[in-house]
Amino acid sequence: MKKIGKWVLSLSLCLGFLFGLGPVRTQAGSWQAQYPELSFSVISSENEADRIVRYKRFNEYLERTFGVKVKMHVATEYAGTIEAMRSKKAELAVFGPASYAACWEVTNGNVEPFLAGTDKFGNLGYFSVIAVKADSPYKSVNDLKGKTFAFADPNSTSGYLVPSFYLRQQGFKPDTFFAKTGFSGSHENSILAVLNGTYDAAGTWWNDENYSNVLRMEEKGMIPKGQIRYIWKSPRLPGDPVWTLRKDLPDQMKADIKAALLALPKADPAAWKDLTGETSQALKEVSHRDYEDIIKIRKENLAQRKAN
Repeated sequence: MKKIGKWVLSLSLCLGFLFGLGPVRTQAGSWQAQYPELSFSVISSENEADRIVRYKRFNEYLERTFGVKVKMHVATEYAGTIEAMRSKKAELAVFGPASYAACWEVTNGNVEPFLAGTDKFGNLGYFSVIAVKADSPYKSVNDLKGKTFAFADPNSTSGYLVPSFYLRQQGFKPDTFFAKTGFSGSHENSILAVLNGTYDAAGTWWNDENYSNVLRMEEKGMIPKGQIRYIWKSPRLPGDPVWTLRKDLPDQMKADIKAALLALPKADPAAWKDLTGETSQALKEVSHRDYEDIIKIRKENLAQRKAN
């Protein structure tokens, strides 16, 4: 009977979203009694102030939907979000593929990805690119020999893991090819460092011509338009952002959160617009299997760093 009751509750929640009834608060006395406060964390690919604004309406949406308080854990580096999940100070997290892989390892598999963002056409995946100043003489990676290169964070997919891996595969070993490499702390910091001359090039993320880290910085007025161009692009990467839950949470709680997120574009268009800037069609289901290649690349990168 308990299983039937849970199934009916989950079905009613999903149907309410599906037929435009708006957020449906789950019955009191279920997982909310165990988790009167829902905590989530977002990796620091964007500055703290903008992250708080971006997720404000989303927080309020979850609070209306579930009748619990929502607390956003604001980390200053990617490792902060990983630690929040490891120490069970957060139930929900927004990762990139590499930071999800790192969290999966340090929690001994106690996290699971369940949804990822798509582009405007519903496609999963994005790319790592190498950015340089638009008026620089660099046309290809070959031109960066002996120059300086900024990575974003050791747990960034497009800002470190993927460019360092594929550059090695293509014969450009970062530790010896570049005169200096360093971690800027975020994708935005990397681009700012290129523009102010601290670094000659940087790795960052790019979805398509309509959505990228650089475009988002331009739209926010952080940098002038047309000051950055790209000289390298990686193969397509798995879906990002990676919405991730702890495995040890109640099954009903995980099902309800998943249903609420899938419904978000229609249930609260303003919150969805804040999160994506109208550059994503929807969220799609993913699983750990989709990120196994990233885990392998991460292990190879770690082995290379230890060898050096």
